[in-house]
This record gives sequence, C-alpha cells and structure tokens, in this order.
Amino acid sequence: MADAASCLLLWSPSADHILHLPSFFLSPCCLPFHPKTMEEVTKVTPPVLERRARQRQPAVSVLKSKMKQGATCSVPRVRSTLTGFFPVVRWLPKYKLREYVWGDVMSGVIVGIILVPQAIAYCLLAGVEPIYGLYTSFYANIIYFLMGTSRHVSVGIFSLMSLMVGQVVYKEMFLAGFDLNEDSKALGTNVFNATLDTNLTAGKLHSVELMGMQCGKECYSISIAAALTFLVGVYQVMMAVFRLGFVSVYLSAPMLDGFATGASFTILTVQAKYLLGLKIPRHQGYGTVVVTWFNIFANIHSANMCDLITSAICISVLVAGKEIQERFKGRLKIPLPTELVVVAGATLASHFGELNSKYGTSVSGHIPTGFISPQVPSFSLMSRLLMDAVPLAVISFAFTVSLSEMFAKKNGYTVRPNQEMLAIGFCNIIPSFFHCFTASAALAKTMVKDSTGCQTQISSLISAMVVLLVLLFFAPFFYALQKCVLACIIIVSLRGALRKFKDVPAKWRASRNDGIVWLVTMSATALISVEIGLVVGICFSMICVIFMTQNPKVSLLGRASDTDLYEDLDEYKNLMAPPRVHVFRFQAPLYYANKESFLKSLYKAVGVEPFLELTKRRKAEKKAKEMSSKLGKANGDKKPSEVVIGLVQRELAFHTIVLDCSAIPFMDTTGMATFIGLVNEYKEINVSVLLANCNTSVIDNLQKGQFFGKNDKDMSSLLFHSVHAAVLHANSIAAAAESRSEDSGV
Repeated sequence: MADAASCLLLWSPSADHILHLPSFFLSPCCLPFHPKTMEEVTKVTPPVLERRARQRQPAVSVLKSKMKQGATCSVPRVRSTLTGFFPVVRWLPKYKLREYVWGDVMSGVIVGIILVPQAIAYCLLAGVEPIYGLYTSFYANIIYFLMGTSRHVSVGIFSLMSLMVGQVVYKEMFLAGFDLNEDSKALGTNVFNATLDTNLTAGKLHSVELMGMQCGKECYSISIAAALTFLVGVYQVMMAVFRLGFVSVYLSAPMLDGFATGASFTILTVQAKYLLGLKIPRHQGYGTVVVTWFNIFANIHSANMCDLITSAICISVLVAGKEIQERFKGRLKIPLPTELVVVAGATLASHFGELNSKYGTSVSGHIPTGFISPQVPSFSLMSRLLMDAVPLAVISFAFTVSLSEMFAKKNGYTVRPNQEMLAIGFCNIIPSFFHCFTASAALAKTMVKDSTGCQTQISSLISAMVVLLVLLFFAPFFYALQKCVLACIIIVSLRGALRKFKDVPAKWRASRNDGIVWLVTMSATALISVEIGLVVGICFSMICVIFMTQNPKVSLLGRASDTDLYEDLDEYKNLMAPPRVHVFRFQAPLYYANKESFLKSLYKAVGVEPFLELTKRRKAEKKAKEMSSKLGKANGDKKPSEVVIGLVQRELAFHTIVLDCSAIPFMDTTGMATFIGLVNEYKEINVSVLLANCNTSVIDNLQKGQFFGKNDKDMSSLLFHSVHAAVLHANSIAAAAESRSEDSGV
C-alpha cells in the first residue's frame, strides 16, 4: 500500500473527474520510497490541474459575423484592399533610391541579358515561335512587379513549364492533323511512331478554323498555349480566393526533386535531336524518353555534321563558363554572360558562314519586332484543356510560393503566400491575351538576382526593359541563330537538376523513404510522362506516409532507477521493467488503417492475446469439469470437485498494461472503439488496461465516446498524466487485491 500512498489525486472541476499525479511532480528530486518519505509527501496539498472551459460560438453566428465584416465598405478598407492587391503601392513610396538603385539596376540588366537567349531557347520546348517567349518574359515581369510580395523572385519562362506546355501543344496539334516535324521533309519509316503518317500533309499547308478564321501551324500552336495559360491562371486565382494553398503541402521536397530531375531528363531527350540536326517529330503519348532515343539512334546516320560541330563547341564554351563562374564566384562581382556571348558568336558565324543554305542547318527564322495586337484566348479550345491545365497550375504556384518563402527567409522579410498565388495567377491570365504561354518563378534567375545585389522588384522592371529593347530593335538579328545553339543553352541549364543523381546515395542514407520517393517519382516522370510522374509522385508519397503509420515503431518501456522516467527497453541500457506491469508505447496516430497493426503489436509485446487466453481457459475449465464429474462418479459423489476447477485459473506474469499515449497525436472512432474493446477483453482475464500521457485531443475523443463510463466516472482509475503514476496506481490496486484475497483465505 506504500505505492498507493505515493500517488496523489488530481481533480478537474470542469470534467468532474480525478486524475492521479505522482508525488515526483511536487518534490525537487526523486525521493526513494520509504515510510518516512511517504508520510512527508502525504502532508502536501494535492495540486489542481483544471482544464480550460472552451465555449465555441455557434457556426451560424460565426458565419454572420464574417459576412458582416466582409460586406462592410469604408475608405480605409478599400485602401487596404487595393494596397494589398497591389503591394507595389506600399513599398515604392518608401524606396531608398541611393541605397537600392545600383543593386536593382545591376541585377535587372544581368537577368535581362540572361533572359533573352533563354526566352528564345525555351520556345523550342513550348512548341511555339521564339517571339512568344520574349512576350512571356516581358509581361510576366511587369505584372509581378505590380502584384508580387517577394523582393527577389524572378518570374517568367521556366524550362519545366515550357516542357509541359509543349507536350499539350504538340498533342493538340497532332490531333488537329498538323505535321509535327520542324521541316517539311520527314524521315519516313525510320521513325518509331505508328500514328505519324496520319498527320503528314504531303507538302500542303494544313490549317484549321479557329474563332471564325483559318489558323495555320504557328497560329494554332500559340492559340493552344494561350488558352492553356488562361486556364492555368484562372485555376491559380481560384486557389487563392478559396484559400487552397494547402494543396502544396502534398508536394514533398523529395517528390519535387525527383519530379524536376525526371523532367530535366525528358527535356534533355527532347533537345538531343537538335544537337545532331535530326528532323524527327516529337513523340506523342507515354514513353517519350525511350521512343525518342530509339528514333535518334535509328536515324543517327542522318545527323547534320555542321549542327553536331556547332553543338560541341557551344556546350564546351557554356560548361567552361559555368565552371569558371562556380570556381571564382567569390571574386566575380557579376555572373559571366556566357549565354549571350554564345548566342552572339553563333549568330554571326551562322549568318556570315551561310550555314543554313550551305549545310542545311535549322535556324530560328524571322523574329518580328514590336507587339502583336491582343486577342481573347480561344474558349472553344479550353474545354479540351481543362484537365491539362491542372498540373501546370499546381506546379507553377508551388515553385513560386516555395521560392518566394525561401528567399524571404534568407533575406529577413516576409511574403504573403496567398498574394503570391494571386500574382502568379494574373501573370498567366493577363499575358494570355497577348500571345504568351505559362510563366512561373525560376530558381536559376532568382539566385542570380539575389547574388547580384537585388533589393526590390525594380530589378524585374529593368529586366522587362531589356527584353523590350530586344523586342523593338534587336529581334530580327537572331534570324540566323541555329536551333542547336538554343538546345545547348537549354541542356547546359539542366546541370543543376541532373546533378541530383549524385545526391541519391546521401538521400538514401539519410532516409530510405525519401530516397524511394525520389527514385519512383523520377522514374515515372522520365519513363512514362511528366503528368503521370507528378500524379505517381504525389500518390506514392502519401502511400509511404500511410505505410509508416500502419507499421510504426512500438516498444515496451522500462524505468530508469530511482526516477519516474520510462524509456524503450530495446534502445536504452540500465532500464528495469516494472514488476508485473507492461508499459507499451505506440508511436503513430491510431485510426482505422492501423488498428490491426496496433493490436497485433500489443499482443506480441505482452505475450498474451485475450481472446485466445480466454478460449484456452474455457476449454481447460470444460475439460476440468468433465474430469471432475468423472472423478465424482468414480468416488460416488454427487457434486463435482471444486479443487480441480480451481486449478484451471492460471495466473499471468502481469496484472496491468499501461498504454503510453504520448506518441499518439490523434485517434478516430475506430481507434476509440479499439481502446474500449481492449479494456473489456483484458478485463475478462483479470488484466487492467490504463492510459497515460494522453493529449487533450485524445482525451476529448475518449470522453465523447464514453470510454470512461457515464459522466466519466471511471476517469480517475483509467487515465493518468504520467506513466509512473499509472504504474504506482496499478501496483497499489494489485497489492490491495492480494491483501483482500489473503484475508479471505484466512
């Protein structure tokens, strides 16, 4: 009974129940249990731990108050709404000209110089003419300058978005009957694509009717891209309005890394044909990587040597420039404009060497100056693009929000994720009327802005002015630029993503789960398709989380000597299991999916399954009764022998199971029913089940399910705030029961 005296009573007026709290909570150190100490502890007034009474307002009143607040209109509220929608109005009047202008101008010019060749190059991925990449870069920078909350993010063309747009564009053009080959001559039977012949037009200029006009290949491709971009922007604005930004939490970092790496490998594959000067159409459907490489090797004899030599020279120069930049980045104040140098040099060489006419190399062609008149996106195309726009919308806003938050944290300011979603949404909606395709934040250009002294989004405005100069004056000079040079720029820009392969062993050692998610997502994206890879990555990540909760770590706990600390017996030394008490810890939420795992692991840990034990006892009791009746008949007795029946009730090695619920964050109704069933089943074999370290959410669920009986009458005997309190209570009850049985025996 000494153990019972060391357990103090804890009363909660709000719940009308008493909880047991060990005396260790009152004393400055853990005292050994001896009679004198026990007498001293019992003189201390028991502490009161009272739950706060939470009065929730009715949902109707909350809704009315929010509607009233949202419907109120005043001058300060209108001003706040407008300044929140256009953050530039807030920070531009406070712009520190002398302090910020040099860094913003420098970073804006440098990013603009990098942006021009990339804008032209990424149009190869998007399946549109080069001029539309310049339009996209110009409008996206202007709109984000007005609406963005990040000071460093660079919004515009992004290789991954361009690839996904291009896949949709080529698919729709294929279905419309256009020739997907860049030139009029196809490679014939050496191309592994059974449906190719249905799209060749035998030299005729194919066109389709769109919005009452005949639309050719160039017109139809940008019409698809613009309609798709409009839908992407609408989805992103809707996500911002309905506060659906939580969707991005399902895009784990390993999944995004694997997705980006797989997509980079797809981009590399798609661009490989330009390096060799092969005239093969882009494969439609699944397995683009496999089929494209098959077509490349099947037609390797048709490679253009001029394109091949040009590609080798350009890649060598670009890689050398990147390596010099990385090795001497501490000494170089600005990044080397390697892409611009390569583009300028290759354009001059192609123009004066007449590479297109002499050697048949593919060139960018005419890039007009100025702007095309705006046009409403084709709503007739949107019905076919509704599903295609979903992954682009999710990936675009996920990259934008994550980059803005990352660089805001690095530079010590805050961003508003919901406003970021609105900004990127309107960076897609408005430009879609001006012949643009999907935009997103780009990591490489954002890092350049950050490293070159960018302070505000004035740098984006400067970058837009650089693009505007090219649009107005310099665009025609890129006529002779070879497509293989653009492909080299794209491929070299993928170095960072492709280097992720080096991180796989470290990722595997750090977490096998993350390593598997990365490998599965990367493989699905590269070998099947980008869209399927995204879906597979998200689903597989969630399955891995579910699997981890279905097979969590379980352990029996032991007590550290002379303390109230209980830890895993398998993980720590010098622990002692409490006598005749099993302390079990389950490290996962308890819900419908892992109920069976919880029960099996508990039965295995304690070594007794109540149903089987009860069945054994009943069989033994039945057998004992039969033996008793036989002995009675043999002895001539009318009553069965009670001595034999008494021998059937064997005593277990433990009398109590304490469930340490500290690692159970929540439970559903199935978990609650599991607890109720567990208590009842073990009660039938004279084993008590106690709960310890439950959080308030779990306690509330158990109260609602009447786990503690009517009006929580059994709460004080089932629930404890510490494992030690539960163990002391179990031992005191067992000691009292033994003393009663001894008294009755006497």
